[in-house]
Amino acid sequence: MIKAGIVGITGYGGIELFRLLYGHPEVEIAVIKANSANGESIKSLYPHVSHFDNICEDISYEEIAKKCDVVFTATPHGGASAPYLPFIKKENKKLIDLSADFRLINPLVYKEWYNEDHKGTEFLSEAVYGMPELHKEKIKKAWLIANPGCYTTASILGNAPLVKHNLIDVETLIIDAKSGVSGAGRKPKQNLHYPEMNEGFSAYGLTSHRHTPEIEQELSLLSGKNITINFTPHLVPMNRGILASSYSKLVKKIAEKEIYDIYKEFYKNAPFVRIAEDYLPNTKYTAGSNFIDIHIKTDERTGRVIIISTLDNLIKGASGQAVQNMNLMFGLNEKTGLDLISLYP
Repeated sequence: MIKAGIVGITGYGGIELFRLLYGHPEVEIAVIKANSANGESIKSLYPHVSHFDNICEDISYEEIAKKCDVVFTATPHGGASAPYLPFIKKENKKLIDLSADFRLINPLVYKEWYNEDHKGTEFLSEAVYGMPELHKEKIKKAWLIANPGCYTTASILGNAPLVKHNLIDVETLIIDAKSGVSGAGRKPKQNLHYPEMNEGFSAYGLTSHRHTPEIEQELSLLSGKNITINFTPHLVPMNRGILASSYSKLVKKIAEKEIYDIYKEFYKNAPFVRIAEDYLPNTKYTAGSNFIDIHIKTDERTGRVIIISTLDNLIKGASGQAVQNMNLMFGLNEKTGLDLISLYP
């Protein structure tokens, strides 16, 4: 059995990891940890798991590296995962970081968007961006995974085949994305207070959302040239889910069916990518699952292509993708423990 540790159990990503790993046939949850809840039981933090007695341990970086085969850090950006890395590497163990700290290759880009110096720069070159659909072979050999963001997963996977095959003018790419409120985290905030959020729909982070450089980085690597995008996120009053609408200008006239064929070929070895040729994606269709649904529509009148992609921000956009990465790192089928049917309705 793979002995797993979860750091940051008090957040939505942490408790979703607990749920997924508990149901994983090859995993034993060896450690749960949260600095804000040392000594507390998981059932005191989450009544829906009141039948579990796991205790948040006050355990050192060195001890957790010795005790676990893999550590998941479901912590905020800003260096929370960095202190674990020397011990994880020394013990020849693995770490999957759900924060943004190791997603960006260039520490100067990190500083520009996160307004702080990067902590753990010496490990940046060893981190692999954990998107199995693009980096599967690298993930299999990695010990440090930078788990992608939720908006970025929907946006990158939605547009990757277009960019890779040079089907669009990348300078025209606009991504308009909507997320459920769980994407903003569990910590109470005034704008997420029920009467402030309910029956409302708002954009935020215009031109400044921190997932922007992550999307640009990965699409640029696919394209072979620097890509700059317009990315605008929105919050909608639902618990979970992301829907990203992407718009770009085609460089030549191409049949919609041909684009679908390109997507099917591109994702033929990606078990969690569903090409939704016969239906329009809905956040309900991916809720509670590790799937991403992608729909394509060409507009002959404008010469544009529209991509709709949906996923569960807490699963394929966070914890599920982390477990998928773990499976690959340990030589398991990437679907192990994740072959879940979406919740419906």
